[in-house]
Amino acid sequence: MAGYVVQRLGLMLVTLLAIVTLTFFLMHAVPGGPFTSEKMLQPEIQAALNAKYHLDDPLWLQYLNYIKGVVTLDLGPSFKYAGMSVNQIIMEGLPVTAKVGFFALICVVALGVPLGVVAALNRNRWPDTLVMVIATIGVAVPSYVIATIALYVFALRLGWVPTFGLDDWRGYFLPVFALSGFWISFIARLARSSLLETLDQDYMTTAKAKGLKPGQVLFKHGLRNSLIPVVTVLGPVVANLLTGSFVIEQIFALPGIGRHFVLSITNRDYTAIMGITIFYAAVLMVMIFIVDMLYLVLDPRIKYGARGK
Repeated sequence: MAGYVVQRLGLMLVTLLAIVTLTFFLMHAVPGGPFTSEKMLQPEIQAALNAKYHLDDPLWLQYLNYIKGVVTLDLGPSFKYAGMSVNQIIMEGLPVTAKVGFFALICVVALGVPLGVVAALNRNRWPDTLVMVIATIGVAVPSYVIATIALYVFALRLGWVPTFGLDDWRGYFLPVFALSGFWISFIARLARSSLLETLDQDYMTTAKAKGLKPGQVLFKHGLRNSLIPVVTVLGPVVANLLTGSFVIEQIFALPGIGRHFVLSITNRDYTAIMGITIFYAAVLMVMIFIVDMLYLVLDPRIKYGARGK
């Protein structure tokens, strides 16, 4: 087990180094520079800015300096926000993004899994049909369409919630609804199909034949095994929700990481683009690692580090 953990951590570091390298060279391959869009910028001023941020250094030296900064958790200064570092930009947007993402995650788990279970237990009956119709719509309709419609109906027409911002608790409703809608539907469909497959297994028939109560059969033998595919998907889902949705944060004017990322692309803030990309990749890898560890809890038959694993 310890050897597997060390191996996974090593692979995570190699993967992160590859992402840092690819992101760095892709940003430097883009025509122009971070100060190209500035109007009426004199050559002397641009040369001074390049010297200040070491953009006139050889590319290999810039790369080594950036790797050194990433190792020390310093993602560099922002090219567009004077006196701010990329670390500060991320820490400024992270609380908003994490709070909205956390509420969305609660909705995904609390609604997606139960809906899938209800649909599976009522196969080919009206609850199953109703859940699948709603889930299909939720998967098919993009989140920005859901956000736009919800904003028009509940904020502009009915006035139940504010149109933007998080000034009070009502401001969380529409962003959380738009952010979690797709994943609730996806998890419901996945939980249903996985539970249906589990219910058809021989050991489920054996458990029923032994006289176990339906609740014991469902929760002890059915759900525990059928949740493994759901947990597999929840790793990237958690990373996605906790790092924000670029479109949703733009629509509702939330000062989160996603909105900062969009603005950094618009402003050609290369260090912010690279830093936020690396941050997202790191969160995603950590969540996938946690999911792999949860497999041991859900299915003790899984043994990491054994031969052939």
